[in-house]
Amino acid sequence: IVYEVNLDVDADIAPAYRDWLQAHVADMLSLPGFTGAEVFEVVASPPDPARQSLCVHYRLRDQAALDDYLHHHAARMRADGVARFGTGFRASRRVLRAG
Repeated sequence: IVYEVNLDVDADIAPAYRDWLQAHVADMLSLPGFTGAEVFEVVASPPDPARQSLCVHYRLRDQAALDDYLHHHAARMRADGVARFGTGFRASRRVLRAG
């Protein structure tokens, strides 16, 4: 299972957000069932100098691990970013399964 988080970040907070994101990803990987993660910078054409787009792919052992995260950890993990950066970013999520 890949849990994908797409982030649209205001350019003025992007450096601080990226620093926080590095620690956040490490925290996510300490949760049960998470097996890896990759952070990508989304290359926009044309680029928007006021925004930075990132995409994080978290790999999980199975659907049960994702369900556990969503039910027991997601609200707390998401709230940390909102508490630090408020409306300076937007996040959307989707789940990918190998076919």
